[in-house]
Amino acid sequence: MDAVHVELGHDLRAFRLDVALTVGRETVALVGPSGAGKTTVVRAVAGLLRPRSGLVEAAGETWLDTERGVDVPPERRSVGLVFQDYALFPHLSVAQNVCFGAQRPVEPLLEHLGLAQLARARPGDLSGGERQRVALARALAREPRVLLLDEPLAALDTQTRATVRGELRMRLRETGLPTVLVTHDFNDAAALADRLAVVVAGRIVQQGTAAELVAAPASPFVASFAGGNVLPGRARSSGGLTEVMLHDGTRVLSTDGAYGEVAAVVYPWDVALARDAPDDSMQNHLHGEVTSVVPLGNRLRVRVGTLTAEITAASGERLAVRDGDRLVASFKASATRLLPLGGGGFANDSHG
Repeated sequence: MDAVHVELGHDLRAFRLDVALTVGRETVALVGPSGAGKTTVVRAVAGLLRPRSGLVEAAGETWLDTERGVDVPPERRSVGLVFQDYALFPHLSVAQNVCFGAQRPVEPLLEHLGLAQLARARPGDLSGGERQRVALARALAREPRVLLLDEPLAALDTQTRATVRGELRMRLRETGLPTVLVTHDFNDAAALADRLAVVVAGRIVQQGTAAELVAAPASPFVASFAGGNVLPGRARSSGGLTEVMLHDGTRVLSTDGAYGEVAAVVYPWDVALARDAPDDSMQNHLHGEVTSVVPLGNRLRVRVGTLTAEITAASGERLAVRDGDRLVASFKASATRLLPLGGGGFANDSHG
């Protein structure tokens, strides 16, 4: 079977890493905060770190089994590894870098990845996107059974990153290899991976597609990581809805049933902005000062008080949004999800 199965237990500085993960012919992103243990998983699969206890099986072979004393050295593991800084040899040409560890002539691979005309160039002469492509080519030249990518886009500037992200997605689909991608960027994970595994303090707290994580986050952290506004407060029933009194005294309504300490979650694309509170079906209106306006293609991300809204550039132009403006951020009760905090809970012990 073309799959990799990993079970690891390892003591890190502040907590114990304890994860189990199976990856088929797909790309799975290990996501979460820095220091959560994501890179440790990749290093253990590659054989660059021996965990205190663990099992790594890939394509029918056992690479690690601490109970049986099996620990295949890195050079004998069929792994293609792309590092965050790409780790290219600066004194070697593109072709020579890709040839390092290659199983057969690399010219067809260079041609396929659009690197043939750069074969004689040195890494220092390449753009960030080209270096990333060379690192991927070198990893694939080993004809690996498993592909591992550790923050493969982190070294790129914002504009290059968006372009390379699309290209890398296409390349990963073409390989059809079990691929583990490490990133702390939700947008990278959503664009590149078929499935995300959220790692927090050494444990996988939720797995699913990017859309599933957005629609049903398991915790306030997952909601925040997926881009949601997370507003802590205290919930109580109010006229068929749930009223959440935020810590600053603002009232927010939700169609979710909950009580006690909760986090109200609303996504930026569900927030509308106006100069005055609109007279429509939206029941939540938060007043605040604009503290940032960030263009994202044909959209704008606008920070208003404690909320981030994402609106079209045309809407932003009509509003003439500027830093320091006072605006009203509005959103529906049905777009406001509630997640428990501390002693919070849900009506009928379920989260609908």
